[in-house]
Amino acid sequence: MSELTWRLGLGESATAVIITADDFGLCYAANTGVLASMSSGLATSASLLVPAPWARQAAAMYRGQDLGVSLAITAQHELLRFGPVTHAPSLLGGDGGFAGSVSDALDHADLDEVRRECRAQLERAILFGIDVTHLASAQSALVTRPEFFDVILELAEEYRLPLRLLSGQAAEGLGFPARVLAKSSGVIVPDRVIETTDTGLRAHLDEIAESLVDGVTEIVLHPAVQTDELEAFARDAAVRADDLQVSTHEATFKALLRDHNAVTIGWRPLLELARRNPSSMI
Repeated sequence: MSELTWRLGLGESATAVIITADDFGLCYAANTGVLASMSSGLATSASLLVPAPWARQAAAMYRGQDLGVSLAITAQHELLRFGPVTHAPSLLGGDGGFAGSVSDALDHADLDEVRRECRAQLERAILFGIDVTHLASAQSALVTRPEFFDVILELAEEYRLPLRLLSGQAAEGLGFPARVLAKSSGVIVPDRVIETTDTGLRAHLDEIAESLVDGVTEIVLHPAVQTDELEAFARDAAVRADDLQVSTHEATFKALLRDHNAVTIGWRPLLELARRNPSSMI
């Protein structure tokens, strides 16, 4: 049984699924794919990369959709570079943008600079006019070490925003109780998260089927239109294009959700719950 689905009014035994299209703002192909997956496909939410090159265009296309912020301190694509929106020398890699890997970023990052940068990214999204529905961490960089986790947790608590965390074996290997800390701070988190990075949504369908039990499960995908632009910089271009195909144009994923009696929701119901009960979400 799930306390969260009960609080959401879905019932203790309900199976609820948030389908989040990540990397909104990364490039034009991603922007187009994310919007298509939300308007014509199964995605119920998206996450904006505020420092990314096409974030302003993504924000200009915002029409009240369920949209969160994926706080970034890395830029994983070697041929598509972007960096902090604040003065943050410790967050820079060798070529002037963010570090290319999580380990490199965390090994050199100054906590005060991370704190200022993350706050600036969230506040810029708000200045764009976005009613931010949730917080996440790009490449999970901010939820893997306790000192960096404190940064994103503080923002989630202050702004009363639900938060994506790691779950399953990834969470067990952290060495600190992130989920317990979040709940004790009154921050709402989904019961479990399935990241489809690298291998894509299609490769995770069996895992998703096994995870569709009581509670709220977030499934994270990265839909994009397969274009010359995408293929020029993204080694996983084909995976991103396939995420769009599976989530928008094929019946398999939809049938899987139907067969498990899963109800799809966005982050906004969790946000509304947090705003109603900011200090009692244990």
